[in-house]
Order: sequence, then C-alpha cells, then structure tokens
Amino acid sequence: MRVLRDPLLWLLALFIAILLLLPYSTPLFSALFPELPRPVYQQESFVALTFAHCWLVAFSSLAATVVGVGAGVAVTRPAGREFRPLVETIAAMGQTFPPVAVLAIAVPVLGFGWQPALNCAGAVWHIAGPAGDPGRAERRAAGG
Repeated sequence: MRVLRDPLLWLLALFIAILLLLPYSTPLFSALFPELPRPVYQQESFVALTFAHCWLVAFSSLAATVVGVGAGVAVTRPAGREFRPLVETIAAMGQTFPPVAVLAIAVPVLGFGWQPALNCAGAVWHIAGPAGDPGRAERRAAGG
C-alpha cells in the first residue's frame, strides 16, 4: 500500500495516460482553438516523439559530459594549464546565450531534425557547465 502513496508513481501514470490519450484529444483542442485546422500534431505518434526526445537528451548529455570532463581534466594538468583561460572564456561567453537563443541561431544554419537538435543540446550542455564552480575542478584534480 505504501507504493500507492508514492507521488512519482502517480505522476508517471499520469504522464503515460496523457501520452497515450493525446492523439484522441482533437475534439477538446478544436473547441479551445476553433481557428486552427489541426490543433493536435498528427505527423508522428507522441510515444515516438517522447522516445526521440529521451534519446536526444541522453546522447547529448553523454557527449557533453565526455567533452566537458575531458576539457576539465586537461586544463587542470600541467600540460594543459595554458589553455585554462581559453576554456573559461569560452564557457563564460557561452553562458550569456540562453538555450532558446542557441536554438534560434542554429535552426536557420543547420535546419530541422535530430542532428541539429543534438548539436544544439550538446552546445547548451557544453557552455553551461564549466563556469559553475571555478575551483571545483582543481580541488577534484588535487584529490580534495
């Protein structure tokens, strides 16, 4: 019975229900938005779109983590110390762009699809991380 009190279980059930029932919600959204000929997206199933989104997030997170951790480790070693200001400058400049702006700039250049979306997601992950705690990488590298 304790499992039934877990809000995560209920939220997951609600998410799955909405995901499966959304294609049948055309009458509701037609009433809410009568000026639209097709108020519900119908080119692909919401389940397929959800899995594509999860794949993009997982893959871009993995790629950004590998590159970010690699760059962080490299600039904390004696051979890469001279590149630390460059990495910090790029990270600081990148944090001035909100993710929506990265997408708005990339779409006209790269187009639509999973490749541009992956590039944008990776760019957002790369530019958001390094400047969060400047001394953290050095403390970790020193064993602290």
